[in-house]
Amino acid sequence: MTFALSREHETFRQTVREFAEAEVAPHVAAWDKDHHFPVDLVKKMGSLGLFGLTAPDEFGGADGDFTSLCVAIEELGRVDQSIGITLEAAVGLGINPILTFGTQEQKERWLPDLVAGQALAGFGLTEPGAGSDASATKTKAELDGDEWVVNGAKQFITNSGSEITSLVTVTARTGTRENGSPELSTIVLPSGTPGFIVEPAYDKLGWHISDTHPLSFVDARVPADHLLGERGRGYAQFLATLDDGRVAIAALAVGCIQACLDLCVQYAGERTTFGVPIGTKQGVAFQISDLAVMAQAGRALTYQAAALKDAGAPAKEFKQAAAIAKLYTSESAVTATRIATQVFGGYGFMEEYPVARFYRDAKILEIGEGTSEVQRMLIARGLGLPVE
Repeated sequence: MTFALSREHETFRQTVREFAEAEVAPHVAAWDKDHHFPVDLVKKMGSLGLFGLTAPDEFGGADGDFTSLCVAIEELGRVDQSIGITLEAAVGLGINPILTFGTQEQKERWLPDLVAGQALAGFGLTEPGAGSDASATKTKAELDGDEWVVNGAKQFITNSGSEITSLVTVTARTGTRENGSPELSTIVLPSGTPGFIVEPAYDKLGWHISDTHPLSFVDARVPADHLLGERGRGYAQFLATLDDGRVAIAALAVGCIQACLDLCVQYAGERTTFGVPIGTKQGVAFQISDLAVMAQAGRALTYQAAALKDAGAPAKEFKQAAAIAKLYTSESAVTATRIATQVFGGYGFMEEYPVARFYRDAKILEIGEGTSEVQRMLIARGLGLPVE
């Protein structure tokens, strides 16, 4: 498949880049240091239309394509990864399940505020004992009359505890199938539901600006109509959601790689040793050249996968492209931050320089939305190998 970003995509890229450099870059170091989640910035992103890029215009969206969302995530991630993941999770993990599987009434109830950036939604899949093995979910939801009663816990949930979080969709066991396997369904839990407990925010290695919490549910009751999609289809729904999310994470990783490349080119041209810029030294210049290769290769894989999504490619083909893009870009981003830190030398170890923040932020890219090991498993299965 051949593809290229359109002139409209490139114009949109410039718009988001200018926004990120004006509204994010001047504040990001302080926000990161203070672990501050900038609600005002989220609302500005909403005013720019970033949360509604893939949503229909009937809910206030742009009725646009998935590629545009990836462009926006890449450009925000080029300035700061936490801001990029806030958009990625808000759209891919917050809006997307409701948009894809919700009833018309559910969409009309929750989407307008989410699309406008006036509210955020979380995606509750991971649990203390169920990460890569999402089928091991322990959270339960029992139907009691016309209400679901939810008990359990989730962890590492993005956008789940901010002051503008309106809901979290969670996977829960709603029964047992004839073969003994759990029946998993998706339930919408609005913020403020009695028994829905947002635990204190995590003290994370990176993504300090991102809002991330563990959640607990103790007899949390919601109406029966808060079931999202068909009963028993929760696992399949979340797997489909993750395919989109993996491409979006790849776009975030490309932003990280590009940031490392930009920072290193500038620094290598300014920093001198032995009377000449360090960029004249092959040991430095060759490593920066490798960053350029990573950026171009990662961008090609990411936007090829996004183009497949927009073209309505078969699910199997898109799943394979998403896994390949996510694996390559996330591992390359980790390598890119290591190279950038090395190029900056001692300064790269200092928090006053952005490369230190990118170094901390990159590692989670190999874990979130499916670990590198899971991506390799999916790719192998796509090749017809019976790997477990």
